[in-house]
Order: sequence, then C-alpha cells, then structure tokens
Amino acid sequence: MRHLFTLIAVVIFSTALHAQDQAKGTIAGKLTDKEMNGEPLPFANVIIKGTSKGTTSDYDGLYKLESLEPGTYTIEFSFVGYETREISDIEVVAGKVTEINAELGSSAAALDEVVIKTVSRQDSEVALLIEQKGAVEIKESIGAQQLAKIGVSDVATATTKISGVTSSEGSGDVFVRGLGDRYLYTTMNGLPIPSDDVERKNIDLELFPTRVINDVSISKTYAAQTSADQASGNINITSRELTGTDELAVGIKTGVNTNAVSGGVFNNFKVSANNNDASLGFYNKDFSTRDALTDQTWNTQTADLPVNTSYSITAGKKIGEKLKIFGTASQSTSFEHRQGVFREFRANFINDSITDAEVFKKSINTTGLATIAYELNDSSSVKLTSLFINKLTDEVFEGGRNGEGSIFEETDPSEGLSQFVRDQNIKQTRLWVNQLSGNHFIGKKNEIDWAVGINRVDADEPNRIRNEVNFNENEVELGRTGGFQQRKSVQLINDLEFNGLVQGKFTVTDEEDKKLDFTVGANYRNKERDFASQFFGLEEGNTNSINPASIDDLSAVFTRENINNGNLLVNRLDPDYYAADLTSAAGFAKMNYGINKFNFNIGLRYQMDEMDVLYDVGNIPGRIGSSAMSYENLYPSLNIKYKLNERNNLRLASSKTITLPEFKEIAPFEYVSPTGQVTRGNPDLEASTNYNLDLKWEFFPSSKELVSLTGFYKKIEDPINKVQDRGAAGIFSYFNSGDKAEIYGIELETKMNLISAEDEKGIDLDLNLNASRMWHTQDLKEIRDDEGRLIRTFRYKGLKESGLQGASDWIFNGSLNMSTNTENPLSASITANYASDKIYALGAPEIQTQGDTFYNDAIVEQGFVTLDMLLSKEFGDHWKLRLSGKNLLNPQVKRTQKIKPSTTGVETTRTIRSYSTGAVISLGVDYSF
Repeated sequence: MRHLFTLIAVVIFSTALHAQDQAKGTIAGKLTDKEMNGEPLPFANVIIKGTSKGTTSDYDGLYKLESLEPGTYTIEFSFVGYETREISDIEVVAGKVTEINAELGSSAAALDEVVIKTVSRQDSEVALLIEQKGAVEIKESIGAQQLAKIGVSDVATATTKISGVTSSEGSGDVFVRGLGDRYLYTTMNGLPIPSDDVERKNIDLELFPTRVINDVSISKTYAAQTSADQASGNINITSRELTGTDELAVGIKTGVNTNAVSGGVFNNFKVSANNNDASLGFYNKDFSTRDALTDQTWNTQTADLPVNTSYSITAGKKIGEKLKIFGTASQSTSFEHRQGVFREFRANFINDSITDAEVFKKSINTTGLATIAYELNDSSSVKLTSLFINKLTDEVFEGGRNGEGSIFEETDPSEGLSQFVRDQNIKQTRLWVNQLSGNHFIGKKNEIDWAVGINRVDADEPNRIRNEVNFNENEVELGRTGGFQQRKSVQLINDLEFNGLVQGKFTVTDEEDKKLDFTVGANYRNKERDFASQFFGLEEGNTNSINPASIDDLSAVFTRENINNGNLLVNRLDPDYYAADLTSAAGFAKMNYGINKFNFNIGLRYQMDEMDVLYDVGNIPGRIGSSAMSYENLYPSLNIKYKLNERNNLRLASSKTITLPEFKEIAPFEYVSPTGQVTRGNPDLEASTNYNLDLKWEFFPSSKELVSLTGFYKKIEDPINKVQDRGAAGIFSYFNSGDKAEIYGIELETKMNLISAEDEKGIDLDLNLNASRMWHTQDLKEIRDDEGRLIRTFRYKGLKESGLQGASDWIFNGSLNMSTNTENPLSASITANYASDKIYALGAPEIQTQGDTFYNDAIVEQGFVTLDMLLSKEFGDHWKLRLSGKNLLNPQVKRTQKIKPSTTGVETTRTIRSYSTGAVISLGVDYSF
C-alpha cells in the first residue's frame, strides 16, 4: 500500500512542476522548386498566418516550426519571384510532427499541379530525422513507416536496424555496443516495463509486433531524466495512437518455415502433451502437477498443420473535437524446427554428446493495444494506454534417437546402451501494461508532464515433462540417477510493478541565438516478484522392474497400477521459492543552455536503489538465505552539441551510470535447460559502475539522408559476466570476474537516397548501411584472503585478460529499399545483418590450483549473416499484398569451444552446439476501409 501512496504523492507533486515539449506539436517538411525539376528550395519563408512565428528553409529545403499549441493552422510559403502559397486546415497534434512537403513555382498554374501530402504522425522518416537533427542527446530512432517498408515484424528485429546493435540467436539478448541484457534499460512511453523471463532483465522485444508501435528509439548516451541503471543505452518503445479522424483495417498472413515443412517434419511435427490443454492461444490446466504424473500422458503429440498464420484488426475513431480512441488486436501462430549437435566438455574431456539434438517449437502470440486520448482544454490533455500480450510457447526437445547419445551421469556406452533425452515444456507469458499520462501548459513558458503505470507479468511453466532413458534395439531402461530422471515440474513467476514519472520544464529565454531552460523531475519504480518451482518424479522400485516397449510410448509404464504395486516410487522435492523486491527512487535536474551554435545540457541525478531477495532453495546448505543491496549515488551527465552549419552537427557526451544485477542473477535457484545445462544466481554479486564517453559527427545531405561517425569509450568497474562455474560441467553462474573492462568503438551510419522520383512514374531507391568496430578487454582477477591464500581465480591456461561477454568485434546492418511513385505503388526491400563472433560464456578453471591443465575454455557464438526480403503492392485504395522472406540464407548457428586434452596436448576447436532456425516465407493481404 505504501507504493500506492507514493505514486499518489508523485502525481500530486506534479502540479507544482513543469514538463517537456511533448505537450506541443511541430510542423515540418521540405520545400522544392517546381522551376528546377524538384530541386530543394533554400531560404524560402514559412510563416504561420496571422502570427509572427515563422522560419526559413535550409540548404536542403528543410524547415521546422516547433513548440506549437495543438490546433488548426494556416501556413504561408513564399519566395522572391514565386507565387505565395497558403495551405489551410493543418492540424497540429501534441507530441506529433505534421509533415507538409510542397513545391513552389513562378505561376499559379504551376501551383495547381502541386500535390501536398500531410502526415500527422511521428513515425515518418523525415520526422524522425528532424528529431535526431535537433536533439541534444545522441539518439537514433526508426519508425513504423520505415519498419513496414523493410518488412520488420517485431521490435527486437527493429533494434538491429540501428548502428551498433545486434541480437544473439543463442541467448535471445539484444546487444548495444557489445553490451547485453543487464546493461540495457527498456521503457514504453518513457515508463519502465518488466521482464517476461526469469533469465532476463529486459522484456523479450519479440513480444511487440511493429503494428502496435509508433517508433522505437535507442538513446546510446545517458541523460538525467532516465534511470541510471544502464551502460549501453535506453530502448524506448512509443506505442501507437490514432492519427487523423478514423481508421479501420484488417490483415491476414500465412506462411511456412522451411525447416518445419521439409525432411519428413511436416507430417510429424511434435508438440508436447500439454498442447491438449491449450485453446485459442491460452493454456488452462485443471489438474495438479502431482496428479499429472499418472492422469496425463508423457508422450508427445503431433500438430495437425504446422503452417504459420496471422490475423489482425486495427480500428480508431475521433469523437467530437477532443476524444480519440484507438485499438488493435492480433494473433499469430508460428512453427520452428531445429536440428543439430550438442556437446559438453569438462576439463577438456567430453562429458555429454548428442549428435541429433532436435527442437520443435510452436508459438502463439496474442496482442491487444488500446489508447484513449482526451483533450481537457487547449492547454491540457490526458492519455490512457493499455497493452496486453499473451505468448504461449510449446517446445519439445529430443536427443539421442539415433543411438549415439552419451550422458556422463548415466549408463556407460560400453554396456551397449545409449541415452535418449526428451524435454516437453509449455510456457505462458501474460503481460499487462497500463499507463496514464498527462500534459499540461501553465502559462506560455511553463509545462508539466506526468505519468503513472501499473504492470503485471505472469510467466509460468505450468507442467514441464522430462524423460531420460537408456536404450538399444532390444530394450528401454529408465534413467536411474538421482530419482528425477522421469519428472514433471511446475514453475511460476508473478511480477507486480508500480512506477511513476513527473517532469517539469521552465523556459527562461527561447530566442533564435540564445536559449535557456531548466528541467526538474522525479522517478519512482517498485517491482515485486514471487517465484516458485517444484519437481515431482517417478523412480523404479527395483532396477529394470519395468521396461517401456518404445521410447515413443514411455507413458505405458507410468500408471497408477505400477505405483500401487511398488514398481514405481513417487519422489517429491521441496518447493524452491524466492521473493524479491526492487525499489528505485530518483530526483533529477537539468539545465539546457544554447548560445549561437553551441548547446550545453548539464544534468545531475540522485538515485537510490534497493534490492532484497529472500530465498529458500534446495541447492545450497540450509536452503534459506537472503541477499540485500543498497546504492545511493549521484549520476552526472553532460551533452554538448555544436551546429557547424545547417547540415552538420558535432556532439560530445559524458556520463556515469550503474548496472544493477537482476533478480535471477543473485537468487541461487538453478534453472535447467532442455539439454541439461544449469544456470544459477550468485548472492555475492555486486553492481557495476560505468563511465561513458561519446563523440559524434552528423551530416544531413538532405531531408531524408544521414551520414554519421561516432567514437565511443566505456570503462566498467566490477563487470558482471556469465561464467562457467568451477567444479561442475554445464553449470553457468554470474560473477564480478574482473576489476575493470574497457570498450573502444567506432560506428558509421548512412542513409542515402540513390534515386529520387522526379515525376509520378518515378522510382525511389534508398540505401541504409551501418557498421561498427569494437575493441574490448577485461582483466580476469584472482581473489585471495588476507594471508594471500587463493580463494578463487578466473584465470586459466595463462590468460589474465578476456574479451567482454556478448561483444562482437564487427557489426554490419544494411537495407536496400525501392518504391514506385505511382497511384498504386510497388515496394521492395532487401535487408542483411552480420555480427562477428562473440563470447557466450567466459571460461574458468575446473581445479582452482591447476588452471593450466584442468579448465573449461570460453564458449564462443560464431558470427553469421541473415538476409530478409519484402515485396508489397497496393491495389486501389483498399488492398495491399505482401510477400516476405525471413532468414533466407538459413545459416548454421554455432557455439564453439577450444579443447586441449591432456592425452594429446593439442588444442582444437570443437562445435558444442549447432542448428539452423529455417527460412520463413509468408504471403499476407491487408484491407483498409
């Protein structure tokens, strides 16, 4: 309840503060010269009729009128020797850019031929480039229009179209400048959103289809108004709302994953036994996990038709002059099949080997977004946003069917038996984000912006099924190690979060060559998590007392009869629990001072972070323990912008930030992957401190073009890494494995218009390329007691330094986009991404005092290229057809590890995990009413 009171206090406090410019709108666009075949028209006058507010177009014909009160305006364009042009009924929306592109000519006849396009939304390329050009911080955005053009379907993929950003197929993390999940911060409309996965700090961005967003931006430099819990940047998702007066559209798409329809998989696509309890994308279990041991089958099922489908509907309506309602809903079903190898080495010797590791994955994603915007009066507005996501993932893992499986802890292959492992799991993630925000003007210079949010996440694995057996052609024996080789388990995660933001801005002066304003504000966040997990297993009363006839009918022996007669024993582990609480409260102040071509933004943030985790888990002595952390720091930030001229900017940014561990990184619960690898937290983990420095040059050749070059440096004290734990194969944990890490990097980004449409039958051809080169290193420390005795070392085989986990030396992203300037345009795009090798997990010595011989080397995820394409065609005013191909090259995803057996002394690189995800070919059709 104290959290609710705090939120109420934050909202009340907001009435005394001032807000940012989002409460006002902008008119922007490009003027071209009709007499010069559409060349940019510089130095033309642009005036709001009836006022003294105006501007002139720059060298590229680009102009911008900002800080406009919401309403309807008439714009007057004029140039010496040309006819003056007036455009009326231009609607300005708070927080939006209304784009007006026009041609001027020397006669009225020429003007009659002009076609004016107005786009009252922020996601256009011109609007986002204008925002980037004028922003104080180093920020890059990509809007829904551009994402639709290049065929991007989710936010995770959208982020990889920004320079220095890549994603890991192995971990699912998004990496910005080589720093992954724990170094990022994710917000929606400026408020934090919770993670959907116990393994991650940030939410899975694939859960957000691009249809529900306006744009996605990455602020790679820190500013005082955002949380200091970041090192590589803040990803902000701006949700969609109604633009215009009404909208109604439906869409349908179908497609196939090439791996799921080839090689005999199509007619035998496996789904788990839980699939029978799922309906319309929602799972509902009406029996306990204990009862599921005998009341539910252990055998896999078969999907009827493993074909991808998607349905969507979008609707919006403006009611009267003040109320706008917008909603969109969709459901998509996808199928994926992976097949490859899995190996695990311990101290340079093979531990586990599966040469036919196979994964069947079925996902159903249901999404709904609703936005209600209401203008209280000419100076105040409020908005309610509600986002609901339900993602149901059914996954079956199998390995060893070919008779070559070998698991260290089970029967020796010399006995004539091999191992077979099957893991069936269904995961249901329900995310509900609710945000209420308001914008208010107080006088002509004072503004206020506030927002509060309540978020709920339920991420459950309600009935996971695992079997490990030994078999040959003649018999099947149940695995016998530990009593839980045949088990069903349940895992529940419930997150509840309250957050709030209030921000005020006071403008002292806002002249052409001199600007001065102050911003003050406060943030609050409280997240509570309840976690529970429990195992139930069946074990033979006597070895080989029961033998299933087939590995595909293990359920035949798991009966109540065999339990009652003693052939099977029911085992139960005590539940594992942890309860976690994160409270983050902050106040901040910024001063923004512009003089001539310089702009200085100086910020200071005081942030208090408290983390408490209470745990009761079976894998530590005594089971019960706790971990508590508390940090109170000042976090300064400096952003300097120098405007060389209308086309060029220089930027310098410097800041200090913190990286807090996530709950799962400090709670010692052990999560077991389908392959049997374990990830557990470390209660002794400490936060990292980060120092960031950026220098950037931006060049805007035209209103739609950009060339930029950035150099950056980061120093991280006590870096957190995922490390292979000592004394146990296949166990990963998190450590402050070094005292210091350093990253140097260069980023190059280009957005070029190769061919520009000169008439209504012309073609636009755009090329977007960005590349990043990074150099990164961290020390590997040794921990000794006061008497110099070794307690723990992260050094092995003579290594005292390592690269940073998750960092690629090279990153390349590119897209080539074509569109016709016709009544029914045709658009096509090809996009490619490449990230070079990155460390998946650091190595470590197996025996602390013999690290030169007994060690597990670093696991490396190999680089690969992805290639996507999209072809779309409009038919009339209503129909649009889309053909897309994702991951067309279908590369092998590999993890490798260097092995040096003592028997040979020769180091070789071995593949320890490999698979391909399949190419996805889809055909979709949209209809707009």
